[in-house]
Amino acid sequence: MEVRAPSRRERLRAEASAEIKAIALRLMTEGGPAAISLRAIAREMGMTAGALYGYYATRDDLVNALIAEVYSSLADAEEAARDAVPEEDPVGRVLAVGEAFRAWAIGHPEEFQLIYGDPVPGYQAPEGGAAADAEHRACAVLTGLVAAAWPQAQRLVPHADYEWSDFEPGFAALIRESFPDLPPAAVALAMRVWGRMHGLVALEVYGHLRPQVRDPAKLYRAELLDLTVTLGLTPPAGRPK
Repeated sequence: MEVRAPSRRERLRAEASAEIKAIALRLMTEGGPAAISLRAIAREMGMTAGALYGYYATRDDLVNALIAEVYSSLADAEEAARDAVPEEDPVGRVLAVGEAFRAWAIGHPEEFQLIYGDPVPGYQAPEGGAAADAEHRACAVLTGLVAAAWPQAQRLVPHADYEWSDFEPGFAALIRESFPDLPPAAVALAMRVWGRMHGLVALEVYGHLRPQVRDPAKLYRAELLDLTVTLGLTPPAGRPK
């Protein structure tokens, strides 16, 4: 089936939409989340506010689109890194996903701040939709790594009496649908792993790590290797530790 090339009108609209998103991210970086404003973006682009509303009816529509795009970009990077390593090398998969996350965050600091920084004032995330689906993709990569390691990890992690009621109901339902054999304790472990992967990266992105550490990548890899020990993982025979 022949794929129709986009028309000139469609190309121009896509270019304008991309420019709107880029300006929104820059405004957020310069002035914080509250600085995202359709009127401010329209002024920078030399458009009327009414013309901009033809692309995004409200500020929250723009934020939704940005979040969906950002999480999709992150999920793409993490999935590609994971799938480049054989399932038989779980240590390699943890390292690959963690390092892909750091590389993405450093290469996209504005996007990182949008999804992991201060919330946009007054923004209400809708139930479901593209943004929620993209966020779940990124979450599922990490949860899948922990699920694969759980047979070993459960013998090493401190045992806690986690119940599904310990989690937000919508989140718990989504995890149970995607990973039906995963117990609540494993989900709690996934959250802890996420916190450790995220912590040093956030310090680096926000400029708090470089004054003290010459090689953040070396420090981060040591943290990832320690995570594999926490998960009870060992590299396959012949793979350097």
